[in-house]
Amino acid sequence: MKQLTIIKIGGNVIDNSENLHQFLLDFTALPGDKILVHGGGKIATELGESLGVEAKMVEGRRITDIETLRIVTMVYAGLINKNMVAQLQAKGSNAIGLTGADGNIIKAKKRPVKEIDYGFVGDLDENSVSSTTLDSLLKAGLVPVLCAITHDGDTQLLNTNADTIASSVAVAMSALYETRLVYCFEKKGVLKDVNDDNSVVREIKADEFEGLKADGTVQGGMIPKLHNAFGAIKKGVSAVYIGKADELAELANGTFGSKMLK
Repeated sequence: MKQLTIIKIGGNVIDNSENLHQFLLDFTALPGDKILVHGGGKIATELGESLGVEAKMVEGRRITDIETLRIVTMVYAGLINKNMVAQLQAKGSNAIGLTGADGNIIKAKKRPVKEIDYGFVGDLDENSVSSTTLDSLLKAGLVPVLCAITHDGDTQLLNTNADTIASSVAVAMSALYETRLVYCFEKKGVLKDVNDDNSVVREIKADEFEGLKADGTVQGGMIPKLHNAFGAIKKGVSAVYIGKADELAELANGTFGSKMLK
């Protein structure tokens, strides 16, 4: 099987033009087939405020009413996505910017209303991602750049968590490629000591995860990240990395962040 690398970046990279420039250089230099998945950043919130649309958050999750959906679609699928594609083209990477609606690549279901109505938010399942369409783009020499906008197949666009998109794409593509998934965020990886950036745990196996939670090495927001990572590995992804975006070049020599294994 050929190797495929799927990399997800968030606002900490997108909101800083210098960080984004360097990341895209490192991304372009990575050998082999690759897919980039990105979320949003401060731009959607700032644009919303300028238009009188206040961001509504519950437990760190955005409530996507119809006005917010229009804004995040403009920003994620338009401004951020196309700016990133233009930069990748300038760096020699033949990128194509996509939403989940393009080519029916990612079909989501609107999240049902329970205790909280999240609005126009899309959830994914094992049948959401069209691996054949993504495969055809990769075989054509293109680098897909996926934003966090999906659709329901019945005209409705949906705002979908970019981490979830990256994981679902990696799982779907693992039937066709030896797939590795890379989450780039603000830390160097899973840290033994949260106050020491150099205390990175280089490798974590699935059977070690519970022990690391128990002794407090893994805590807070890192717990769901690792749950998702090991969930992806269980479903066929060869390895999941979590590390800092400005160290992406180290992926080539195996010293990037923390590596999750079976």
